[in-house]
Amino acid sequence: MSVTATEFIYGIHTVQALLMRDPVRVVRLFVIRARDDVRVSALLEAAAKVACPVDRIEAVRLERMVGAVVHQGVVAEVRPLAPWNEDQLANALANPLPSAGPPLLLVLDGVQDPHNLGACLRTADACGALAVITPKDRAVQLNATVRKVAAGAADTTPVVAVTNLARCLRDLKDAGLWIIGAEASAAKRADQVDLKGPTALVLGAEGSGLRQLTRQHCDLLVTLPALGAVESLNVSVAAGMLLYEALRQRYS
Repeated sequence: MSVTATEFIYGIHTVQALLMRDPVRVVRLFVIRARDDVRVSALLEAAAKVACPVDRIEAVRLERMVGAVVHQGVVAEVRPLAPWNEDQLANALANPLPSAGPPLLLVLDGVQDPHNLGACLRTADACGALAVITPKDRAVQLNATVRKVAAGAADTTPVVAVTNLARCLRDLKDAGLWIIGAEASAAKRADQVDLKGPTALVLGAEGSGLRQLTRQHCDLLVTLPALGAVESLNVSVAAGMLLYEALRQRYS
């Protein structure tokens, strides 16, 4: 019988979010002895509620686990999050968490670079996105490089690998989401469009951008203002700007 390998995630917010969303995946929690503040106390209470084992250890041992990263004195050993299928995505949209606001999804139309996918995952997690959607074909899939760049976000924000992206976008529309595509030549800026409701932000591949069929399934196309000589932004940078624009609108 095969044993599923475990991984480490770190940071108070990341670990606490996983304890709330999917506590059965948290194998053990490690907290440095030097931290005994309000945020750590709340984290320890959350761990106790789900009977998660906790080890108080020295900082040097924590750094041996995850290296020289900003771990905030908190590391969790977790079972990796497997990619979602479309049924799981539909179920999550139909049964949102009580504390969740309108769903926000990031759709990547054929991104090839694992560093870009990892960076997109990290920002999607920070902005509270429900999931990141990618096609199964002609696009990078979740791998070790993606997980490393994502810095734990691959274990809190699901990746949904879909067989047919156009059909997925139609299903998202049927579920009540507004499909917003990013296009350098679009007439409207992102800040001129309402992103507060259920939204899927769609970005194209490096260099080629959105495919024609994907573009046709978007309700609106938006652009990001650029004042310099560069015509387009790196896809992970553009994704971050759009996600934070949606976050800004939702908190304003």
